[in-house]
Amino acid sequence: LSVAEQVWQQKRREEAMLAGVTLVAPETVFFAFDTVIENDVTVEPIVVFGSGVTIASGAHIKAFSHIEGANIARGAIIGPFARLRAGSEIGEGVHIGNFVETKNAKLANGVKANHLTYLGDVTIGKNTNIGAGTITCNYDGYFKYQTKIGENVLIGSDTMLVAPVAIGDFAMTGSGSTITKDVPNGALSLERGPQKTIENWATKFHEKSAKAKAEARK
Repeated sequence: LSVAEQVWQQKRREEAMLAGVTLVAPETVFFAFDTVIENDVTVEPIVVFGSGVTIASGAHIKAFSHIEGANIARGAIIGPFARLRAGSEIGEGVHIGNFVETKNAKLANGVKANHLTYLGDVTIGKNTNIGAGTITCNYDGYFKYQTKIGENVLIGSDTMLVAPVAIGDFAMTGSGSTITKDVPNGALSLERGPQKTIENWATKFHEKSAKAKAEARK
């Protein structure tokens, strides 16, 4: 079976390249039986396609990405180190960057999620930017809930979106916020404790700790 798999994969790679797909390192790309990939797509090394994947012309799949059950539109850039799971609908010109995971996620044209993000059970409007560390908190241990993010939204880094929740068009969330209530169009929503500064605390801590460490060595 392993030999048959090798033969089939090699045949599929050759077919893709003859059809106008660029495989940078063909021997490291693995297709499923139903992968649909149009011409003028570039696939970098170490990419695995599970079942149910379609990729439109002009898309770019970067290295170390795993894609299954996803439709990727023209000009989208996926990866490196991206994971697209079942139900991912990726619009034109979308950027899915390193260590970003999508599942049952519909991303409209121009959406960008470039770093360290989980987008599950979510719809996102066009030209929205998702900051690093954003998570859609979609599961309470029993049921999954939906998050809806509008168009031209700026989601601040490290935002927790606790579903069910909706973010309006042109809205913003402040970095480090946990959002549990709907945000109206054009509004800024943020939730964080006030910053507290204790003068000389760190200096005293280091002096005390260094002294204790020196005493322990005697």
